[in-house]
Amino acid sequence: MEYLERVLYYLLSMDITDIVDMAIIAGLVYQLLALVKNTSSERVLKGVLFVILALWLSSEWQLSSLNFVLNKLVEWGVLALVILFQPEIRRILDQLGGSRFSFLRVFSRREQASTIEHAIDITAEACQDMSRDRTGALIVFERQSKLDDVLRSGTKLDAEPSTELLKNVFFVKAPMHDGAMIIRDGRVLGAGCMLPLSRNVNLSRDLGMRHRAGIGMSENSDAVVVLVSEETGSISVAVGGMLKRHLSIETLRLLLSNELLPKEENQTESKKKFQLKDLVKRKKEKYE
Repeated sequence: MEYLERVLYYLLSMDITDIVDMAIIAGLVYQLLALVKNTSSERVLKGVLFVILALWLSSEWQLSSLNFVLNKLVEWGVLALVILFQPEIRRILDQLGGSRFSFLRVFSRREQASTIEHAIDITAEACQDMSRDRTGALIVFERQSKLDDVLRSGTKLDAEPSTELLKNVFFVKAPMHDGAMIIRDGRVLGAGCMLPLSRNVNLSRDLGMRHRAGIGMSENSDAVVVLVSEETGSISVAVGGMLKRHLSIETLRLLLSNELLPKEENQTESKKKFQLKDLVKRKKEKYE
């Protein structure tokens, strides 16, 4: 009853600043939960919540010894959390300082969308050939989070994408075939780059180092990673730490368009495809 009275008193004494304050805290908590979902950090966060709950209960039940130990654990645990969540913290800072807040653009939005769409088509064509020939590939499409550190681990190219370029880079005897290719704004910036491996211990055991590196890259940034398996020729895409496997070329092209193209451009492209399919369907019905 005492707790209900406290809650009621607090609700009655709230003003607009308190509501804004709680909304900001709720938003930060939601972003934190979304960030660590389906990663190894999720279990760490559950452990932190358990310690906080135990600290509160020890205070309420006046367990002084346990409360003292938990307080000291929390004091030292802050530094440990910063170390444990270093990749996630860096990812948040990269997104905050990413190019979405930059007002300086080399190309207009329409030109940039056209360049990215061309890179998507080239990637789909190359992946189709590499899938048939069982050639392994690892292609990273950069978005808001800049991958300059990753680029420094490979060879800089700065070239317009082409089917021949992608296939030659990932040719089994080529010097850069084991690394990743980085594509920024529709241009190939580098190849032979080293990616961080995923820290998710729940991944399938049949996934090799290439797929684990692709998933790791998507965990540590907002990049979209395209993979072709050297063993099976299967095409996959990793986004946000999640791997979508066994994709057809049409599904690959559609997925990349949804993730990389601006929304209005993507909607226009989808509308054109729908109109084309409708026209083909009408002609078939006419001749039948």
